Amino acid sequence: MDLGVRWTLHGDGRTPAPGAVVRPDERLSWPRTAGLGAQHVVAMFGASFVAPVLMGLDPNLAIMMSGVATIVFLLATRGRVPSYLGCSLSFVGVAAVIRAQGGSSATVTGAVFVVGAALFLVGLAVRHFGARIIHAAMPPIVTGAVVMLIGFNLAPVTAATYWPQDQWTALFVMLFTGLAVVCLRGFWSRIAIFLGLVFGYVLSWGLDRVFGQIHSADASGAVTDHWRLDLSGVGQADWIGLPTLHGPSFEWSAILVALPVVIALIAENAGHVKAVGEMTGDNLDDKLGTAISADGVGSMLSTAVGGPPNTTYSENIGVMAATRVYSTAAYWAAAGFALLFGLCPKFGAVVAAVPGGVLGGITVILYGMIGLLGAQIWTNAKVDLRNPLNLVPAAAGIIIGVGNVTLEFTDTFSLSGIALGTLVVITGYHALRAFAPAHLKTQEPLLDEGTSSYDTSGNDAEAGTSGGKGDGEADGEGGQRAKS
Repeated sequence: MDLGVRWTLHGDGRTPAPGAVVRPDERLSWPRTAGLGAQHVVAMFGASFVAPVLMGLDPNLAIMMSGVATIVFLLATRGRVPSYLGCSLSFVGVAAVIRAQGGSSATVTGAVFVVGAALFLVGLAVRHFGARIIHAAMPPIVTGAVVMLIGFNLAPVTAATYWPQDQWTALFVMLFTGLAVVCLRGFWSRIAIFLGLVFGYVLSWGLDRVFGQIHSADASGAVTDHWRLDLSGVGQADWIGLPTLHGPSFEWSAILVALPVVIALIAENAGHVKAVGEMTGDNLDDKLGTAISADGVGSMLSTAVGGPPNTTYSENIGVMAATRVYSTAAYWAAAGFALLFGLCPKFGAVVAAVPGGVLGGITVILYGMIGLLGAQIWTNAKVDLRNPLNLVPAAAGIIIGVGNVTLEFTDTFSLSGIALGTLVVITGYHALRAFAPAHLKTQEPLLDEGTSSYDTSGNDAEAGTSGGKGDGEADGEGGQRAKS
């Protein structure tokens, strides 16, 4: 069985020839391959460290399990889809909501485990029926609205939890991160969030040295005198050791909050597979269902031991585009480095010590970007918001999600915020479409053909035939950027 772990040497093994690329089944020399693997790890550091910290999970375990998930993905796709799987920012919002409802880390990982299982099943369905089922159920108006309400639902987390801990640090970190995102180019622009994290870390250390302790809310919400940057945990951490593991706990209320993220993850994976296929010149439509399922399995493995979920990373697509090296050998090297980083608790303690004010400045931009990427999906797909069939369900769902509206069914069961908003958008759109007059339906095609055009012969349900760029591609790429 070909597992995609055999590579031929590209040229002299040093650099690609002018105009040439290193294909997934090729590699450079092993030292250069290892260097590229390290570069991929650095590229995903920003979000992969920020996300578990924001979710209240162990960043060391997050990095280690991202390596495990990447290995699973490469084996599942037989080495045809070069990709790194890191912690997804799409789950930050649901983690905040679950914790606000009194949920523990086990509750968060249990809810996300179910999302991973759902994503695995969706991948199997795509393999059997083809990508058309995704685009028929979740056209751009639906996907964009869900991404938007997930992002904007996070605003109270920044305003009430992080920003009050150190408002001036938050302000300066926000300004620095904004400049980094806009002004930097190439590799540095792809790690702008990580640079903002480092800037805030150093700024907090300096303010502590100059002004002493700050009188403000701490991480628990209690107003006390405390250091902005508390490094006591770093000194106590070991240099080598296993991360802290715990099992998931399953609660229906938390699961219902988390399930809407499946929509964003499908969009991320579809956009990633399409982008990689365009760069390598390979038709990867036949691997879309496999990629989605592998993403789900990677998330299930991670959350089963207490880690965060994982998904494909656009940052690493940028590295491939810049280097013209698409070798999956580099991703195997990256996975190996991630496993080693995960076994250094002291490194994780440094990350876990990030001050709340720093997170406040970063999340102001990050959460807003996630929300506005929903609007970008609409723009790229040319969604007509003058059409009431699009406008009404999106408007209602977004207000419910952002305002955290609650619908109580019994004393022990209710839907609110992200879960209720997503349900309103999806069911509202399809219900209104069933009763809408014909002229409203013809303004937008039912099928969103972005990742592929579809083979109506049914000979290859998953692959279809390759086609031009349409609404679905905009949807997938937009969803993919939402986590980076």
